[in-house]
Amino acid sequence: MKILIVEDELPAAKRLTKLIKAEKSNIEIVEVLDSVESAVYWFQNSPAPDLVFMDIQLADGLSFDIFSQAEVSTPVIFTTAYDKYTLKAFKVNSVDYLLKPIDPDELKNALNKFEAFFQKQQEYDNKGIGKLIEALTEKSYKERFLVKIGQSLNYIPVEEITYFYSEDGSVLAQIEANKKYIIDYTLDQLEKVLNPDHFFRINRKFLIQIKSIQKISTWFNSRLILELRPKPESEIIVSRERVSDFKGWLDK
Repeated sequence: MKILIVEDELPAAKRLTKLIKAEKSNIEIVEVLDSVESAVYWFQNSPAPDLVFMDIQLADGLSFDIFSQAEVSTPVIFTTAYDKYTLKAFKVNSVDYLLKPIDPDELKNALNKFEAFFQKQQEYDNKGIGKLIEALTEKSYKERFLVKIGQSLNYIPVEEITYFYSEDGSVLAQIEANKKYIIDYTLDQLEKVLNPDHFFRINRKFLIQIKSIQKISTWFNSRLILELRPKPESEIIVSRERVSDFKGWLDK
């Protein structure tokens, strides 16, 4: 059996190699790779192994990135030092998951599972791994912002911010206590780091949290006007090109 190891920590790679060879005498470790980049190149230019052991978090990114850059038609047993990924998804997709430090018995079970289900000379279902990756790579969003208050630094939890708006070249965060703070982000950047289930960019100047909306009324030229809490100094209009998406956001 030919096995490829993708692991960026040399001691971990050596230990895994030792455990695998102790478990199965007919195993050949064809290569040990330490990055997304090297793994992509390897899969693009080398024959497929029988099995891959792949660390999730590599020095240059998540190993999930490999699947979007190269065709991987081999079963994968993922390894990681963190338990924040969804174990169940691996089980139902017949792909195993080992938490570091790897337990020899868990490794044995994973190899037995591979032999029972995959060594039938059938190409691994790459669509299944795609769905698995999608299930596991839930995007994490910003939880708080660092702000300067006089000569001090403090932080604001995102849930306390009712909306962000641009004014005189700065972006400010408005909180429920009717206070506002300058944030070192543009509105475009905020759109990428905030949970889109909670925040929506209604026009060029405002990015609002759903709980800030008090009232929605129709306005001229198929636009909408909003009443927010706390009340801004200017009228808050949903731009015409954003109205349809805004309604869809509210109707989730």
